[in-house]
Amino acid sequence: MIATVPNFLRIPLAMLLLLLNSLLHITPLMVLALIKVGVPIAAVRRQLARALVAIAESWIGVNNALFGLFTRIDWQVEGLDGLRRDGNYLVLCNHQSWVDIPVLQKVFNRRIPFLRFFLKQQLIWVPLLGLAWWALDFPFMKRYSAQTLLRHPELQGKDRKATRKACEKFRHLPVSVMNFAEGTRFTPAKQAAQKSPFRYLLRPKAGGAAFVLDAMGDALHAVLDVTIVYPAGACTMMDLIAGRVHDVRVHVRERPLTPELIGSYDQDPAFRGRIKAWMATVWREKDAQAARMHKKEKKGDGGN
Repeated sequence: MIATVPNFLRIPLAMLLLLLNSLLHITPLMVLALIKVGVPIAAVRRQLARALVAIAESWIGVNNALFGLFTRIDWQVEGLDGLRRDGNYLVLCNHQSWVDIPVLQKVFNRRIPFLRFFLKQQLIWVPLLGLAWWALDFPFMKRYSAQTLLRHPELQGKDRKATRKACEKFRHLPVSVMNFAEGTRFTPAKQAAQKSPFRYLLRPKAGGAAFVLDAMGDALHAVLDVTIVYPAGACTMMDLIAGRVHDVRVHVRERPLTPELIGSYDQDPAFRGRIKAWMATVWREKDAQAARMHKKEKKGDGGN
């Protein structure tokens, strides 16, 4: 098996194949994206958007196959029954590592509509990937510090407008909008600084999810509440490529969309209070779910 090849051979080979796979998929992706930009006919643009998604799903599928060849990961995934390829989902997930993204892609590729993430504006400059994310209509968000907003109040609300604009594009084809509600990756230092009431999570931010719910409203079918656990602790992308990630636990819970989850986060204080309370409840239940997933792993270890 390739997974047993010594690291000094396996890691460069894995990285080379991942790079080649990216090049092979990004090239047609960019060609179609440029054609899409130049075509004014909406129906043709929608067909090109579907073709772009098909290329992206193929790219992810090959990456998944490569990780399967080069790594030995024990996957435990629960809650995938009943998911729809033609549905529209808001996906809420805890965030521990950049490995979360290939994990989510592995779990959901071709099971639900293509996942799109809200990305920091600076990530558009990432070689190859930045162009691919742009071609696939990933929304890029330019975040402003509190100090910047105080100096330039005219920038207030720019992110929210960008969120609504991005979500309007998603109304014309099946989509899954991904939101890491904690806003940053979990670390014990961040947990302590926040005085987080959760054992395994940071405090969630309700604004991003609320804006997606408001912008897409009745176009969404459900919320997918995803909990990821790495029993051995936080890991990096290099850990994944090097085969040092051995256990991944994923739990998916489909939550219904109810009318009280739709409203104006900016203009309706009562709604803002409801969505924050709802998110806090989701995160309490998610923290308890993460605890059960860790406990299950410890029992498994003890039995060996």
